[in-house]
Amino acid sequence: MAGGSGRSPFQITLGAAQRRWLKALVRKPTAQQRQVTRARIVLLAASGWTNAGIARKLGIAPNTASKWRKRYATQGVDGLRDRQRPGRPRVFAAPIVAEVKAIACELPVTRGVPISRWSLQELRTEVIGSGLVEAVSTTTLGRWLAEDAIKPWRYHSWIFPRAPDFAAKASRVLDLYQRSFQGQLLGDDEYVLSADEKTSIQARCRCHATRPAGPARGMRVEHEYDRGGALAYLAAWDVHHAHLFGRVEPTTGLDPFGRLVTQVMTTEPYASAKQVFWIVDNGSSHRGQASINRLEGRWRNLRLVHLPVHASWLNQIEIYFSIVQRKVLSPNDFTDLAEVEHQLLAFQHRYEHTAAPFDWCYTKADLDRLLRRLGDHDQQTCAA
Repeated sequence: MAGGSGRSPFQITLGAAQRRWLKALVRKPTAQQRQVTRARIVLLAASGWTNAGIARKLGIAPNTASKWRKRYATQGVDGLRDRQRPGRPRVFAAPIVAEVKAIACELPVTRGVPISRWSLQELRTEVIGSGLVEAVSTTTLGRWLAEDAIKPWRYHSWIFPRAPDFAAKASRVLDLYQRSFQGQLLGDDEYVLSADEKTSIQARCRCHATRPAGPARGMRVEHEYDRGGALAYLAAWDVHHAHLFGRVEPTTGLDPFGRLVTQVMTTEPYASAKQVFWIVDNGSSHRGQASINRLEGRWRNLRLVHLPVHASWLNQIEIYFSIVQRKVLSPNDFTDLAEVEHQLLAFQHRYEHTAAPFDWCYTKADLDRLLRRLGDHDQQTCAA
């Protein structure tokens, strides 16, 4: 008999459907480990293993194997479920729960804990050590925090707007998104484009081929790769008509960006438009008054509009670049730069066929509220 001697009085015979169900439970990636162990015990028992053999194979106690064999033999699938425990669960007063949530929202260093973020285990140690509660499980803490979507182990980066002309420049861009400029509505022959460069796109040739997703596992991408160089992707997005222009260049600079502008401005309807507004950030390819003089001097109907410093989140082309990053460049698995260029331009063509203007909802009123809130925060910080 497999796994040693000692025959149990509870012998298990599985039908085809039962065996399939148990095997599916073992392979299920989201199944709880205790349920997987119980299913494996039953499968081994049905194959003739003794309790001692099952215990050695699974690294469990023999009485655990005996328990779940007996449960399944006498109760079937229902026997593998957890039984309801007697007694009421521990109840914590609402003020205690609120104070735990408050601690979770504090920076650990303010409480003398030399870590940057709380984990549930560290939060548990802190609330017990502070005398707030005598005992509490991490499961209970996680449930309390989930009620208010508090996840103290996560964080978001942000940057404080510091440009003195932030409000004026940002408002001008938001007006253009609403088809308005200097208090006048734009005509049908006036267009708004958002443009930028996505730099340092590498060709990473993996040492082993990427494997597609399979049963109970996701896609697998080799960690090691050979570098095949890098290039830049320049793109311009017609905010209101969802037209997309893009090109691949060896690097960024005045000339590559100038070629993107030429690509757009020699194409109808932009070539004969009354005005074409180009919204750009403060990158070196299109920075300052010099870029305005250069581009507006060459194209009679071009108007270069600069975003304020640290305001790339107001540039709609960044939305498209984030789509490119998710859909084309992650994971990065290209044999050479020619393949990178082909994939970028092929995706651009595919995307434009179904593209619609982005549902841009951020307005000047939202910007005013943000700047007031940041101003109040700055005053409080200075007062403190």
